[in-house]
Amino acid sequence: MVTFVVGLVILIVGGFFYGGFTEKLFGPDDRKTPAYRLENGVDFVPMDKKKNSLIQLLNIAGTGPILGPIQGILFGPVAFILIPLGCVLAGGIHDYMSGMISIRENGDQMPDLIKKFLGKRIFYVYLVFLCLLMLLVGSVFIYTPGDLMVGQVLNLSVSPNNFVVWLVYGIIFIYYLVATLFPIDKIIGKIYPIFGVVLLLSALGIFMGIFLKGYTLNELSFSNILGIHPQGLNVIPMFFVTVACGILSGFHSTQSTLIARSVKHEKEGRNTFYNMMMIEGFIAMTWAAAAMGIYNKGIDAKFIGTASVVGIVAKDFLGNFGGIIAILGVIVLPITSGDTALRSLRLMIADFFKFDQKPAKNRVIVSACIFVPVIIILVYAKLNANGFNILWRYFAWSNQTIGVFAFAMITVYLMKVKKAYFPALIPGMFYCFIVSSYILNAKIGFNIPLNLAYIISIVIVAAYGFLTVRTGNSKMNIGEKLAD
Repeated sequence: MVTFVVGLVILIVGGFFYGGFTEKLFGPDDRKTPAYRLENGVDFVPMDKKKNSLIQLLNIAGTGPILGPIQGILFGPVAFILIPLGCVLAGGIHDYMSGMISIRENGDQMPDLIKKFLGKRIFYVYLVFLCLLMLLVGSVFIYTPGDLMVGQVLNLSVSPNNFVVWLVYGIIFIYYLVATLFPIDKIIGKIYPIFGVVLLLSALGIFMGIFLKGYTLNELSFSNILGIHPQGLNVIPMFFVTVACGILSGFHSTQSTLIARSVKHEKEGRNTFYNMMMIEGFIAMTWAAAAMGIYNKGIDAKFIGTASVVGIVAKDFLGNFGGIIAILGVIVLPITSGDTALRSLRLMIADFFKFDQKPAKNRVIVSACIFVPVIIILVYAKLNANGFNILWRYFAWSNQTIGVFAFAMITVYLMKVKKAYFPALIPGMFYCFIVSSYILNAKIGFNIPLNLAYIISIVIVAAYGFLTVRTGNSKMNIGEKLAD
């Protein structure tokens, strides 16, 4: 239990001080935000800071900070240290800077920010990558909450032959469509407070259960600091890919820029963006500890590391009724990420083609182009025995790759405005190494021996750092010439 508590202290204390440093580095002021300057009643809508923070939390907290730690804790108690360190030093600054730069740049979404600060060639690569990621997010976040609802709440088979499965998928799909089409304050702004209560109750219930139930949590030592995964997987890169959303997620940058269009005052950014990432870290820590406790208690080995652990943990910690509430909280998470993923994809496509989204007809046209491929991906994943596992692995890897792009953009922005840029460049280089070594070594990638993958990744990281700084220097020179 000591290692777990130390991790919580790192998360809370580190988040407080490094959050303050990050805020000071950016320097929020009293200028009028895009929510007021560009208000259109659809996407640019001033909203209360508490509502913005809650929406941001629900947007970024999908199944990643739950399913990721359930698998990630198999690496041992080192997870209790790596999760909070990653949240404080990488995830928090990534989410905060993405949102705040968007506010300074008229509410521009990530593709436009990438284009402006990294150039057109990188922009086109990023846009294709991001659109594919968003489609995968929308698909898997229909699949996972649907199966949890049918299997854990209704206690029915999740076989594709079960009509109820497709009915539940259809209900979630219709909700996504409505949330994508209607103004942000009419649907998302109204229903999210209810979802938020369910989420917080479930997370707090599991957290309290960890202490009240007296489960055994392993302690960090020299013998397990490098990981003790039963399949012999290395902490680097596998742990950081496995626990993507609980530490760093490129998807978060797209959600921060979405909420940036609703923030009333720049000084609300720390709580809306940075602190919500710390809460996601708390959710990840909670489920990591709960999973370790239930594993140590002894469960059927076939369930270890699977989504079934959610139900086992919830019902063992909280009983049948409380367990259902906790499971509903887990179901809420992916739904509240999937809807805004598809909404932000609509915005990005519309912005790219300069297609005005105020007329309802235009929103319907763009949404139709999004939802058809989502249906195709969902059906493939459900009917193919290994389809979902393949999609999830690519999703996890591409998710953090998007984060590497975001860190490069943040680095260049900080260089342009003559601020310290290493707090963004260093985590960007670290995650460049993670995603490079993973795809080079993984069977779904190039299947290169790990040591060779490490060597090649070092070269890629050096190139990433050099090109990012060179781009930042060019932006600085352009700014100085314009000033002259």
